[in-house]
Amino acid sequence: MNIWKAFLFGTAVALLPATASFAAKTDLVLGIVLEPPHLDPTAGAAAAIDEIVYANIFEGLTRIGPKGDVLPALAESWTKSEDGKVYTFKLHKGVKFHDGTTFDADDVKFSLDRARGDTSTNAQKGLFAAIDTVESVDPLTVKVALKQPSGDFLYNMAWGDAVIVAPESADTNKDKPIGTGPFKLENWAKGSQIVIAKNPHYWGTPVTLEKATFRIIPDPAAATAALLAGDVQAFPVFPSYETIAQFQADPRFKVVIGTTEGETVMGMNNKKPPFDNVKVRQAIAHAVDRKTVIDGTMFGFGTPIGSFFPPHHPAYLDLTAETAYDPELAKKLLAEAGYADGFKTTLKLPPPTYARRGGEIIAAQLREIGIEAEIIPVEWAQWLDQVFKNKNYDMTIVSHTEPNDLNIFARDDYYFNYDSAPFKELIKQIDATSDGPKRIELYQQAQKLLAADEPAAFLFQLPKTGIWDVKIEGLWENGPIQANDLTAVKWAD
Repeated sequence: MNIWKAFLFGTAVALLPATASFAAKTDLVLGIVLEPPHLDPTAGAAAAIDEIVYANIFEGLTRIGPKGDVLPALAESWTKSEDGKVYTFKLHKGVKFHDGTTFDADDVKFSLDRARGDTSTNAQKGLFAAIDTVESVDPLTVKVALKQPSGDFLYNMAWGDAVIVAPESADTNKDKPIGTGPFKLENWAKGSQIVIAKNPHYWGTPVTLEKATFRIIPDPAAATAALLAGDVQAFPVFPSYETIAQFQADPRFKVVIGTTEGETVMGMNNKKPPFDNVKVRQAIAHAVDRKTVIDGTMFGFGTPIGSFFPPHHPAYLDLTAETAYDPELAKKLLAEAGYADGFKTTLKLPPPTYARRGGEIIAAQLREIGIEAEIIPVEWAQWLDQVFKNKNYDMTIVSHTEPNDLNIFARDDYYFNYDSAPFKELIKQIDATSDGPKRIELYQQAQKLLAADEPAAFLFQLPKTGIWDVKIEGLWENGPIQANDLTAVKWAD
């Protein structure tokens, strides 16, 4: 799961004089908030991995474009059988990995079999569940047979978790990523920056940038200062909401407010009392004032949500009224659940401000209905181990930024511990349906079911707040997938 992006905030800093610290117009320095734990997207859940490597270092059979559409990548074309169960991919010829080894159908078979195998460490193993067999027909042809038709198959193959890797380098990609992309890793100064350089032997359209540096700046005040000073020329996901107006008034910068796939939720451990009681979960949802949370953590940026679905999707239903802020109803539901006097619980919060500050606001709101939530700050590594992996938690706050990820609530071993046969059946039907109107109907049924069961308190959709030099072109406005795709980025003449 990649599940998060850091949206931290701090106090505003004094304006610093702008100085162009970059020399060549083919170099670019981008600011990022979180340092990835490693650089292998097939072996980690952190969104920070894909923010560096997606489309830049690693490529899949397909890819997600800036508008959220599925585009060809290593597969130049494909056909689908009449029953929808067999996809035949025609691969690009002349493709090589960064170490000079040749890419072919055997690499595709290796990657897909590895991702879905019994020993797979892929954080999104469910993406490959529909695959029955993978066959290398010839060096440039791959046939993938599915167990049943899957309307999401081509989309799933476009995730960062589905990139194609070589057997020779698969085990060392965490520190020495070897992909087929237009950039390759040049240097990683841990705790400071990651530098990628143009791949001179790239098989596809050459990129314009010769080098891109991802500078790790977790402090919002430092992020503001770095942009103003010219030390960083772009911050695709700017973390200091309170200073956005300052940049909007500065002609040197372009401020682009887009959308993301990031549903921010307060997850509850559905198998742990009292959260195994749906009325308790509903009470908690009604105790949260989303507007106050958005204003207090995001300076008003963010869209309230009432289920786990992005507002920009054509199948979206606004279900916020189903769990509107109503402390008296929340108290009534708690009493009906046998907790008229409330209860004590814990709230484990990872580093981003939407979690830490949002948790403080929500804890105060829960106190109003008799729930005492002890706040426990944790670092990302602790969160991954305690919450995501071992489910050792009561409640937590996190943003799920993966695209098209409604199906996480149908997973048997996911950290919510939500187990609903009707919901699983809906997801099964969605996955087997290609018809657009029917898929929309099923998506809306699934949204309604989650809004009623409240396996998590649905808070808001993250915005994508991009700020960059006005002369930079090609950075994405929206975030349909967690990526900083640099393939079309250039400085204007």
